[in-house]
Amino acid sequence: MTAAYQGGGIAVATRPDDPVDLAQRFSDGDELALEELYRRYSPLVYTVALRSLGDVTEAEDVLQQVFIAAWKGRERYQPERAKLPTWLMGIARNKIVDAHASRGRQRRIQNEVASNTVTTDSLPVDVAQQLVIAEEIAKLDKVPQQVLRLAFFEDLTHTQIAERLQLPPGTVKSHIRRSLIKMRNRMEVIPDAYES
Repeated sequence: MTAAYQGGGIAVATRPDDPVDLAQRFSDGDELALEELYRRYSPLVYTVALRSLGDVTEAEDVLQQVFIAAWKGRERYQPERAKLPTWLMGIARNKIVDAHASRGRQRRIQNEVASNTVTTDSLPVDVAQQLVIAEEIAKLDKVPQQVLRLAFFEDLTHTQIAERLQLPPGTVKSHIRRSLIKMRNRMEVIPDAYES
């Protein structure tokens, strides 16, 4: 046993591998506990993410997101409700679901662009570059901006957008096509800003 951790000013005798101690130190904001947590559970989180997503880069992103979210949300961890690994895997499950949803949105953007005869060469579709797309959408006029936000960020179909905005479906398609062309043309002017 060691007396390395002092919770609330009181020396606590613990074993180095004591999961209760690790959970308490982590909840209290001990960065060494975060390191230990990462060392113990990152292989499990990474393996589950990789099996689900089938992509090394996405699995690595999920792994990073899980531990960042855990650290930021450590004060909400309730040991009486779940063990620390179970809590971490709950966060991992949510991040994996988010990654699949993001992948679906990206695929939809690519299909939308392709179906409107716009090439995807100049449009960034990486998760990290979605902010660039949002910024370009914000430069559009009000109605086209609403249409693209509903299409890309709320994942609505042309028909759903037409109903929501009370527009003819053909008008919705035209707004999407023209807006994508405008965005592509603007991005082609400054391609270096969007290259990875």
